[in-house]
Amino acid sequence: MKYLVGVVRIFVGILFIISGFIKLNDPVGFSFKLEEYFSQGVLDLPFLTPFALAISILVVIVEVMVGVMLILGYKRKLTLWTLLAMIIFFTFLTFYSAYFNKVTDCGCFGDAIKLTPWQSFSKDVVLLILILIIYAGRKYITPLVSSKTLMPVLYISFIACIGYVYYVLNHLPVIDFRPYEIGKNIEEGMSTPEDAPKAIFEYRWKFNVNGNEEIHVTNGDYPTVNGEFIDVETEEIQAGYEPPVHDFTIEQEGEDFAGSLLQEPKLVMVIAYDLRKSNLEVFKEIKTVADKAKAKGYKVIGMSASGPDQTDALKKEYSLGFDFYFTDETTLKTIVRSNPGVLVLEKGTIKQKVHYNDLENLIFE
Repeated sequence: MKYLVGVVRIFVGILFIISGFIKLNDPVGFSFKLEEYFSQGVLDLPFLTPFALAISILVVIVEVMVGVMLILGYKRKLTLWTLLAMIIFFTFLTFYSAYFNKVTDCGCFGDAIKLTPWQSFSKDVVLLILILIIYAGRKYITPLVSSKTLMPVLYISFIACIGYVYYVLNHLPVIDFRPYEIGKNIEEGMSTPEDAPKAIFEYRWKFNVNGNEEIHVTNGDYPTVNGEFIDVETEEIQAGYEPPVHDFTIEQEGEDFAGSLLQEPKLVMVIAYDLRKSNLEVFKEIKTVADKAKAKGYKVIGMSASGPDQTDALKKEYSLGFDFYFTDETTLKTIVRSNPGVLVLEKGTIKQKVHYNDLENLIFE
């Protein structure tokens, strides 16, 4: 039992640290996921939405620190009860999402590892069992290092978490796991390989045959039945390939210009998913950046999910010399974790991507 607890303790601790670090790398993205959970139709807790970012930061720092404390063997009772509370809550959340099909990705490992709702729930069940094993053998948990070393390690870990999250909030995630990372081509991300797996659907056909209801199951073909058709139910039993980039459009007056704009050899995208939440003062500097880019032969466009009234007012107030296009808000949030943020592209390939705090780092050749 002693060796089992030791191995499981290290494994669970490392898993919590990795999971927490991935979300710590992108707390804004995790806050978007929390907003999804807080929305009506899921947990219906809209009053928590304004605090989603603060909650996300708190949760991920606690997740990392609990993992560190478990490995070090610090505050055994507090650590184990915190672990149990967290895993019971997450298990409930992932079961709720899976059973009622509310949130299709729990965000447990950010954008690094995508899990289906049932995979997320299964993962949490396994973790719950492992944590219960540790709890049952808690008497075997002893500090791995001396008390003189233990506290400095905890302090350094905590300060490192605070410093790291401060950096990524004021710049961009250090590691970009999304399909819009620098070097990726957006058009290629939207394409589907010829040999990609196709979705498989199961069709349950209902017929009235001589006064009796019969059900015939096929994978698409209409069954040959001597009876009267009543109804059909469709269920996807195997998901098909989904391109990493989807729901990407650059619309203006109902027309999608993505195809032509992504062929531009020099393109600058100014992205602000919601102008009501944007740091509007930054547009003074963005105007300077846009004018500089245009002088170098770049085409500059704005992309937002805000309506034309807001974008037109913004253009007028800051004398912006470029037009805004409409793009889905979720897509814009995925492209860049900054509101506003700026991208530089070459024929659809992302060459530069910066937070509004780093506009001076943009290079126009």
